[in-house]
Amino acid sequence: MKPQMNADKHGLKKKASREDAKTQRVDFMERLLEGVTVQWKTLGEVCVIYTGGEAPANSIKGLIPNDIYKYPIYANGSELYGYTDSYKISKDAVTISSIGANTGTIYFREAFFTPIIRLKVLLPKYDDLLSKYIYHYLSSITISSKKSSVPNMNADDVKKIIIPIPPLPVQTEIVRILDTFTELTAELTAELTAELTARKKQYTYYRDQLLTFEEGQVEWKPLGEVGDVRMCKRILKEQTTEIGDIPFYKIGTFGKEPNAYISQELFDEYRSKYSYPKVGEVLISASGTIGRAVIFNGKDAYFQDSNIVWIENDESKVLNKYLFYFYQIANWNVAEGGTIQRLYNDNLMKMKIPIPYPDDPEKSLAEQARIVAILDKFDALTSSITEGLPREIELRQKQYEYYRNMLLTFPNAGVNA
Repeated sequence: MKPQMNADKHGLKKKASREDAKTQRVDFMERLLEGVTVQWKTLGEVCVIYTGGEAPANSIKGLIPNDIYKYPIYANGSELYGYTDSYKISKDAVTISSIGANTGTIYFREAFFTPIIRLKVLLPKYDDLLSKYIYHYLSSITISSKKSSVPNMNADDVKKIIIPIPPLPVQTEIVRILDTFTELTAELTAELTAELTARKKQYTYYRDQLLTFEEGQVEWKPLGEVGDVRMCKRILKEQTTEIGDIPFYKIGTFGKEPNAYISQELFDEYRSKYSYPKVGEVLISASGTIGRAVIFNGKDAYFQDSNIVWIENDESKVLNKYLFYFYQIANWNVAEGGTIQRLYNDNLMKMKIPIPYPDDPEKSLAEQARIVAILDKFDALTSSITEGLPREIELRQKQYEYYRNMLLTFPNAGVNA
């Protein structure tokens, strides 16, 4: 009997409480396994284990095949190694990465491919054992590797792994249900990604239109007339720790997660004695990715001197948020210093920004606020989709894992070890 699932293109929604779900799980598994025997076998008993070798001589690297080199080559990682003109494996199969950081990672590969670099391939010995079932089951367990400087596992390690094998109709139903979850997740990801791309294009279009002015509509003023360039006091490496009180953002972690901290005492001292941004002022990356902007939210943090700077701005003339949006389209005049580009204070001070209605401060601020309000709406929509995408994918993945564990955890009764 097939399970009843409340599904739409955005995934499966759980309506029952946890206790109800447990009851439903037991009832469903009892119906699915009613009158059948689940056998527990080692992979060595039910599969041929093939180990990949060197890359074929007749092959090309990359993601694009051609008429001659059309059969994929897979190594231990998730990425495609390349293509060759023949194949070693002619059936759908499960692969297990067996050396390096990916050791124990499971993939399902469709027929006609070549494995290399010790990649293990599992080929069922019998027609009543599905490769896709093996894939889903092995994905639900942890496969341990040898403890050594380089994680690895050999064919004997793989052969010892024990899996439950229900009759073919049960395998087929389990695979159907779990594949449905996989397809729904892929469809949702594609839809949300397309929506995000469209919103980003729309946002970029309106931002560029709103910040592009006709001759005479604005006065282009250098940032040096808007405010002074500021930066935090220099922090020495020995003053930082890997854990601590106050996050210290370097150019590599600017706008991301910090990996260095300073003490509360040092922070309080430096914030009181030296330049420190006000809430709402716009921090700018002055090296690496030039001009990346982050609005300071006021949370206690410290920033790497010269690499992260800001304009100490008077909002009675120019709104911080207006500067933030303009920075996104600004053509920064940057100096080349070896392999690292740098935005020097002089470059920043000379960069000109458009000030609407410069002779009428009230009207100018109103126009800036209008532009900011429109862009805020687009930014909020784009950000919500950007943040929602990984959340939705994570939710679908958890739903898949829930049903996978439900379907692949067999009761003790009627099980032959």
